Amino acid sequence: MKQLIRITREFSFEMAHVLVNYDGPCRNVHGHSYLLYVTLSGIPLNDRNNPKNGMVMDFTDLDNLVKTKITDKFDHSVVLSKDFDNNKREIIAEAFGNTIIVDYQPTCENLIVDFAGRIKKELPAGIRLHSMRLYETAKSYAEWFASDNE
Repeated sequence: MKQLIRITREFSFEMAHVLVNYDGPCRNVHGHSYLLYVTLSGIPLNDRNNPKNGMVMDFTDLDNLVKTKITDKFDHSVVLSKDFDNNKREIIAEAFGNTIIVDYQPTCENLIVDFAGRIKKELPAGIRLHSMRLYETAKSYAEWFASDNE
């Protein structure tokens, strides 16, 4: 009997951001140690001759995908909205180096939507992104579920 299984992998990265027009201290450049949980669903491969037999997806392949699409880009970066002041953006880019400009306010909520989009379109046939959880602090996270966004 085929069983749908979910697998999850944890990733960590360091990232700074600025929230434009925010009414609290996060309007200033500040960073977080992010934890990202990526959960996929699928039916494990049933082929005794395949080295991936019994797997939904090899964790190493998932690791490489998330590394390529998310952590290699965002780790040790400063993420700014395109609405951030141009003069300040240039100063920050010079001072910090790896600066990413996005089309959204870089909140935890918007980041996870972006990350889900980057992963979903790269998954092999038969495997789907079930959910993602992004911790911005030890006590605060945003979640994305495929079932909520179909």
